[in-house]
Amino acid sequence: MISVVVPNWNGKKLLEKNLPLVFKALPRDCEVIIIDDGSTDGSKKMINDQWPMVKLIANNKNKGFVYTANRGVKEAKGDFVVLINTDVIPQKGFLKPALKHFEDEKVFAVSLSEQDYGWAKIWWRGGFIHIGDGGKSKAAHISAWASGGSAIFRKSMWRRLGGFDPLYGPFYWEDFDIGFRAWKNGWKIIWEPKARALHQHESTTSKVNHSFVNLIKERNQLLFIWKNMDGCWWKLSNCLGMVLRSLLGLNYLKVIWAAKKQYCLFDRPRAKENKLTAREVIALFKK
Repeated sequence: MISVVVPNWNGKKLLEKNLPLVFKALPRDCEVIIIDDGSTDGSKKMINDQWPMVKLIANNKNKGFVYTANRGVKEAKGDFVVLINTDVIPQKGFLKPALKHFEDEKVFAVSLSEQDYGWAKIWWRGGFIHIGDGGKSKAAHISAWASGGSAIFRKSMWRRLGGFDPLYGPFYWEDFDIGFRAWKNGWKIIWEPKARALHQHESTTSKVNHSFVNLIKERNQLLFIWKNMDGCWWKLSNCLGMVLRSLLGLNYLKVIWAAKKQYCLFDRPRAKENKLTAREVIALFKK
């Protein structure tokens, strides 16, 4: 069984425009779950009125993408979960080429092919880990992570990894983190060019204060490094990088302070994924 999980926050207009197109791209027996994250725009009433076949689950207040996506996947009954944003439309026939990769028992996730992006790569430079687009290809390609807004995940592995880490709440870097942990555990993530999706880039984060979004992005980059990059070399490199960024702009001290406050809120047990080191995972994407 395939489950489709759509997190929603004040996305009434996007759902009204895009959800009928999502249904057209899905087999009839797919379970569709919409997790509403405290919307105030009438989304819930519209869903109940227009799409009674949808399983609607509502948070009692806005809790952010990380919590909402985790709740949606937990509620899903399928062995594979398609996690898509309200501004993403999977194209007809996307499931067949994506699902074939799960015949390999080590595949954790398959990332859909958005029109502007290819497989995802990572590299270390200047004391920080960086993420970017590896480009498109005609053949499937390994990917550093699968987008939390347009990808298919194997639920059993998701559960073993504990889902998205609340450390990154409310959003950003949570999908990269779970992907990195999957690679360290010896699993795989694949980008499939034939599993196409149209991403209209009208996400709800565009409604959030731009300065706040940038702060969260930079904060979560630091949190990822502190959590996942063990060893003296990584720590020294990152310390030097933070000093340089602070000297170049005092605003970066605000980022460090925000990261320290967030990090102290969570108990960070040592990760159990030890089949590959962080260095070995990064090396996979130097080709």
